[in-house]
Order: sequence, then C-alpha cells, then structure tokens
Amino acid sequence: MKVLLVNGSPREKGCTYTALTKVAEALGECGVDSEIFWVGAKPVGGCMACKFCRDHGQCVQNDKVNEFAAMAKDADGFVFGSPVHYAAISGNMTSFMDRLFYSAGSTFRMKPAAGILSARRGGTTAAFDQINKYFTISQMPVVSSRYWNMVHGSKPEDVLADEEGVACMRQLGKNMAYLLKCLEAGKNAGVAEPVQEPGVRTDFIR
Repeated sequence: MKVLLVNGSPREKGCTYTALTKVAEALGECGVDSEIFWVGAKPVGGCMACKFCRDHGQCVQNDKVNEFAAMAKDADGFVFGSPVHYAAISGNMTSFMDRLFYSAGSTFRMKPAAGILSARRGGTTAAFDQINKYFTISQMPVVSSRYWNMVHGSKPEDVLADEEGVACMRQLGKNMAYLLKCLEAGKNAGVAEPVQEPGVRTDFIR
C-alpha cells in the first residue's frame, strides 16, 4: 500500500512539508509506504474549461497536474497539504486541485483522502472546508484525526513545537493506515464497491 502526500506550498521544505513528514512517519510505522509530491513554486495555471481532458484523458496544460495524475493511478490513499493564504488554500494548490479532480476524477473514487493545513495563526478551518470538498464530490472516504488537521507556526521549528498539531498529524497517519488495511481486508473478503447509479444533472431552471 502507498499513500501520496501533496505539498502545495511554494516552499519545498517549509511548514506544510514538516507537517506532512509527521504523517509519513506514522504511515511508515504502520507498514504503509508514502511519497511527498511537491507542486512547486512555478505558477500553476487554472482550468480553462476547454474540456480537452474529456476527450484525451489528461489536461491540455502538461505540467505537474498530469505528472501527479499518472502517479495517482497506482496510489491507495492521499493527503493534500497546503499553507493558508487569506483563509483559503494557496492559489497554486487551488489551480492544481481544480484541474486534477476535473481531469482525473475517476482515479480517486473510493480511495481515502485527507487534507492538512498550515498557518501562522488563523484561517485554517475555512481552508479545511475548502480542501475537503474535493474529496466528497469524488466519492473518497475522508480520513479524520483527533482534531481538525492543522498545524501552526511561521517556520518549521514552530510547527515542531506545536505539540498538539504534530500529534494530530501522527494520528492522521495511523488512521489512514488503519482504513487502508480495512479496505484491503474487505476487498479480499469479497466485499464489492458500491454500485454506481446513472448520473443525473439538473440546473433548477424551469
């Protein structure tokens, strides 16, 4: 089993990365492999609504989104991490997740996911709500911890001093590993995935 952890901060090894490493450590202790994927510091373009992906299976903008989508096919679970910018996930992370889930949404169905947020002080709960919406629209089981998944601090050493936040990250890793093992056990026991009903689209215009 393998979990992909996404670092949506423009800083490769800043506060968000530090939090993700704690999740990765706990996963490793539970026998689950993990890898941290950095979205990068270069601008990630937003979705252009061209629907190229619907015909070609990948986004027309060939960048980190397509790179990660290819990796995601073989992953069993995901943790998406972002710094908080104006009570929301980062601009790059928003564009990355918008395009990723639109162009490769079927890749994520029934695979567990969690979001984590890093902030100096506030805005984490609003950003937490934002990031979780990608999972719930994609039929992904959402993994929780003992508190909302957030750490606080302006630099990595601050995050490490946030004992409650670090404990939350570690518990998240353990809970993710547990759910992955439960899903594997169910599959091995012959438990089938839910039958998909035909899609219905309405716009409420009469």
